[in-house]
Order: sequence, then C-alpha cells, then structure tokens
Amino acid sequence: MMAADILGEIANADWPLFGWIDDIRAPLAAARAAGLPGALATLHRVEGSAPRGPGAQMLFTVLADGTIEASGYFSGDCIEGDVAHHAAQVLADGRPCQLHYGQGSPWIDIRLRCGGALYVMVERVPADCPAVANLLRFSAERRPCRWHSDGITRRVTVDEGPLLDTTAEPFSLTRRFDPPRRLIVSGGDPGALAAAQLGTLARFETVLVRPDGPATPPPFPVARYIRARPAEAVAELGIDRWTAYLGATHEDHHDLGGCLAALRGGAAWVGMIGAKSRTEGRMAALRSLGAREDELARLHLSPGVIGLGKSPFEVATGIIAQIMQAMNPAAERA
Repeated sequence: MMAADILGEIANADWPLFGWIDDIRAPLAAARAAGLPGALATLHRVEGSAPRGPGAQMLFTVLADGTIEASGYFSGDCIEGDVAHHAAQVLADGRPCQLHYGQGSPWIDIRLRCGGALYVMVERVPADCPAVANLLRFSAERRPCRWHSDGITRRVTVDEGPLLDTTAEPFSLTRRFDPPRRLIVSGGDPGALAAAQLGTLARFETVLVRPDGPATPPPFPVARYIRARPAEAVAELGIDRWTAYLGATHEDHHDLGGCLAALRGGAAWVGMIGAKSRTEGRMAALRSLGAREDELARLHLSPGVIGLGKSPFEVATGIIAQIMQAMNPAAERA
C-alpha cells in the first residue's frame, strides 16, 4: 500500500495542519490529560537530503472513532501515513519498531522525493509514563533536559548536550528538550499586536504586556496577558536564553526598562521599535541607567527587514524572522 493511501487513516489528513507542530510536548500533555497512550516517533538518522533533521518527532494517538490523530511531520506526506500505520500497531501491542525509508529501505513502493534515507524509532508511551510527567514538569519550569529511551524504558535527566545522541550500544536515543521558545511583546498599538499574533502563529509561547491596558485580553490567543509595567512583567516572568523581548509601547519610560531587564537576563534577542532618529537618545538613556557596552551591542533598535514595508504585519514579519534567526544557534547547538 502506498503511503498516500495509508495517510487517510490520519484525522484531518486533507488539511494536515498537524505538521505545523514542531514541539511534541503540547500533544504529549494533551494525550496525558485525556488518559491516552501515544506512539512517539523520533527521526534519529538522515542520509542525504530531507525536509527535517535528526531529532524531529511525531506523536500519534488513536481517537474513539478509530482514526489516528497526528502531530508533527517528517517528510511532507511521503512517509507520514506509513509511520501512522506502524504507530497504530505499536499502540496495540506495545512493541517498539525501527523504520527505514528511502535508499536501502525494504519498502520500495514508498519513495522519498528528496532521494535520501530516513530512520525512525516508534515507541509506545503510556498515559501515566513518569518520564513524560518529568519532561512536562521541566518544560513548565523552563529547565533544559534530555529524554533517554531504548523504545521500552525511558527516563529524563536534567542536563544539556547534543540535540540527539544515538551512539549508545545496544541502540537507544537521547533527545534534548530546551525550554519552549518564548516571545514577550510590550505594547498595544497595531504593530505590537501584529508581532504578538505572528509570534503565536509561529508557535512561540507569546506573552503580551500592556501597561494599564484593557481588562479584557487581546482578541487572539496568547500564553499570557499582563497589564503591568514591562520591567515588572519581565521580573515576574524571568528571562533566559530561549526568550525574546520586543519593546513596542513607544514610551521610553516603559520600553527602556523592559529592554534593559531582558538584556541583563540573557535574552536571546532584545529589540525596541522606533524611529532611527531616536537611537542616540535611547542609547544615552540606557547608559545612564547603567547599561554596559556589551549589553547595548546586543540591542536591536528599529528592528525588522529592510524592504519588507512599513505596515504592521510587514514590520512584524521582519522582526519575527530576526528573532528566529537569533534563536536557531541556541536551538541547534552541538
């Protein structure tokens, strides 16, 4: 059977928005809350060209109507349906499996358009798995950790290392999980709201800070809405290297304090929206507040991508792109 035929077993396969999910922890939390076991598939080896690199993951659960709910993607529909087929079997009998697609694969009818080879391990994760509980706890605490599994037993340790390690014998894999990428946006004008909405769509844990803003939250999803001063909100939230901060209130008494707190907390990216003519005055004000030159060197004033345009979403698109670029080295460090 071709992978495209098997893809029909996946719920909502006609519109595979499940491929937008890159961080498998939210689907794991949902399955755990529903009392459902999941089949966790990890891409642990890639040969040649491929859409996703080693460490990419998918999660499969079986719904009441027998269809399979999927999260994540590996190949853009070349193998997802077949992985779902094997995941259903793993959920049924509990035995992990190793899958090999592409060059040298035993399944010659499943072709990879990129011409490479993909190796995937699929394991059954019980709803009450202690390792999942620890993984989710460390995520909520914003602590990096590593998932260790041989397909049968699994554990989580609080430490850092390569994104993926499969050198152990007999075979087991270790996959690093960093805290979720977070974006803090302060402001309430169309530009700030566009940045916050794009951040949410880009799967950032997005926090909107609007000093003395409306009591009602914004009309689009955000992780949190805070009505305090930016510096106070940053102190409450805490800053780490998986956090980006954008000051967009256009009020220096708000934006400068928030940016300085984010810089001192070691944020991955810190920026402030405003005209270039305000740069010199803002830098002087930050120095008067005690900012060091190495901190100021990391500050993005008038951020964005030249040539995209000046509408709220054009500016926000350039800013989100800069933030993603800044965060990639931290996410993929060896």
